[in-house]
Amino acid sequence: MALQATRLYRFCRYVDDLADEASDKKLAKNALNCIIYDLQQGASNDKVVTDAIALFKECDIAIEIPIELINGVLADLVLVQIKTEAKLIEYCYKVAGTVGLMMCKVLNVQSSTALFHSIDLGIAMQLTNICRDVRADAVMARIYLPETALGTMAPNELVSLDEVNRKKVLHTVKLLLIKADLYYASAFAGLCYLPFRSRMSILIAAKLYQRIGAEIECKQFKGESIKVYIPVKLKLLISIQACVKALFNHNFWVYRTKHNAQLHQPIAKLPFCNG
Repeated sequence: MALQATRLYRFCRYVDDLADEASDKKLAKNALNCIIYDLQQGASNDKVVTDAIALFKECDIAIEIPIELINGVLADLVLVQIKTEAKLIEYCYKVAGTVGLMMCKVLNVQSSTALFHSIDLGIAMQLTNICRDVRADAVMARIYLPETALGTMAPNELVSLDEVNRKKVLHTVKLLLIKADLYYASAFAGLCYLPFRSRMSILIAAKLYQRIGAEIECKQFKGESIKVYIPVKLKLLISIQACVKALFNHNFWVYRTKHNAQLHQPIAKLPFCNG
């Protein structure tokens, strides 16, 4: 499983880098569309894609899932500002929820309910990333904070915030972090489906990401940079606390809830989201 997870990460990183490191967006778009074609054909001259195709067959990963990932990355090449929260959730599903789906398959998790919760973890973590990287994304001329919440704004306005725009960003980030917590809660409810070692690792990673959200809010209120990092000692403390609490939490061992279908309303027509 560890080797397969590494292979999956390599493919996802490869696809992401094609967009983020592209000096020519047209060439990047062509390269990504070629990967989609290769996935559909089941063969490629690209070693990374060839290995990914083999991995998807080994783990019974429906080819439409990595294609949705690539569709999300393609959107980055033309993005100026996401219009609505629903469109943001759709984007988060494509670039991160799909990774959760594929990781579930790598871990040999078969439950359709588990897949719903894995999507939610990906969405939650991507929302946290977006809230953390507002300025860095704006430097790349990308605004993921939805226009319906933030208002219309140019990337350069986010790079150099005045006081009025800072308040708008703070308000929007706070709304998105509240939304992220709903998806984190759903993700935690589905951890019991995972193999124990993977369950612990993913729990810790998710708790650390969720803590980033709390640090973002804290720094915003202090008027500091939105970019945050968690000190090593705090990471260790959060990890220990998460593990101890999980061991005595019935939900960590047995599924005791029902997936909140409202979380998937914006993505109900996308693969494996009809929950």
